[in-house]
Amino acid sequence: METTGFTETQLEVREAVGAICSRFPNTYWQERDQSGQDPKDFHAALAKDGWLGIALPEVFGGSGLGISEATMMMQTIAESGAGMAGAQSIHANVYATQPLAKFGSQAMLEETIPKIVSGEWRTCFGVTEPNAGLDTLRLSTTAKKMDDNTYSITGQKIWITCAQVAHRMILLARTTPREEAAKPSQALSIFCIPLDRSAPGLDMRKIGKMGGRAVDANEVFFDGYRVPASSLIGEEGQGFKIILHGMNAERCLLAGEALGLGYAALTKAAAYARERTVFNRPIGSNQGVAHPLADAYMRLEAAKLATYHAARLYDASKDDAGIRQDAVGIAANSAKYVAAEAAFNACEKAVLAHGGMGYAVEYDVERWFRECLVPRIAPVSREMILNYVGEKVLGLPRSY
Repeated sequence: METTGFTETQLEVREAVGAICSRFPNTYWQERDQSGQDPKDFHAALAKDGWLGIALPEVFGGSGLGISEATMMMQTIAESGAGMAGAQSIHANVYATQPLAKFGSQAMLEETIPKIVSGEWRTCFGVTEPNAGLDTLRLSTTAKKMDDNTYSITGQKIWITCAQVAHRMILLARTTPREEAAKPSQALSIFCIPLDRSAPGLDMRKIGKMGGRAVDANEVFFDGYRVPASSLIGEEGQGFKIILHGMNAERCLLAGEALGLGYAALTKAAAYARERTVFNRPIGSNQGVAHPLADAYMRLEAAKLATYHAARLYDASKDDAGIRQDAVGIAANSAKYVAAEAAFNACEKAVLAHGGMGYAVEYDVERWFRECLVPRIAPVSREMILNYVGEKVLGLPRSY
């Protein structure tokens, strides 16, 4: 990747995180992909040097940096060969904590943030539901305020990454029936809840996956699961508005991860094309091999510009009231879209450049190809981003 134009801090992040990642070679990730074993030692290594708090307040042990620097960190992790598995083992600790850091009570922050930064606690993000999908305002998981100063949670979440190892979940749930709220968006609330697997009313089931197998993905079931009333972040009915702060950050981070995946695959393919000799010459001397790789590089570079533009907007919007949140949303969604497409293209071309060996585990590109589907699908589909841009930017009629 061309690094001209990045800040000194971003480049320092890239160098320092890259040094940690270098201790975890591709063979480490191959083994964990095959065994499904959580990369807890990788998580611990990043926590030891304070990187889990990169975008969290300094007063609670974080670094106080922005999503621009966090995006660089996530890209570096994926690009190191760790791919989406390495990135997903920690990224909820970065983006899911943004709403918490901004809207959480002082007591909640003092209890939670230092333990997340130190690596003692891990977090997960509980939004997606099997029956609502991307129609978040129709989610059905409920949080009912009880007389004993608790909330009773009932419902189901799906595709919850790292729920098996998480100590806290940032949960979006319904506190008001949809038909009783002034607006559908005012019927939801957000919580930072403990995940006590020994308590009644909580069950988790792992989902078998195509890629990124080192990190667990889960269905999570709540049946009258009790949490303290103090778990509420902000005020009731403000959950959807609050969680957007995490969603835009997530799109920036995921775009960075996609870039890292694409650059890793492209680097591997270019090296193979230089070294592999057929008909007495390197296969990279053939335009049929070279041109697709060159095209993949330019697509990644273009997506890189969109990604870090979105991250800068996100960071600047915290202090600049002139930057509209819808502008941040458009930039973040656009970045996620183009980065995911560029990564898919690069990973596909990397497999093809390797020929038959692209199908072999030892060359890694097959693993990255399986993983590169994640940023195309999650956390929001390509089609919904196109709908969003068509409606919000181009003023086209809503199609759904």
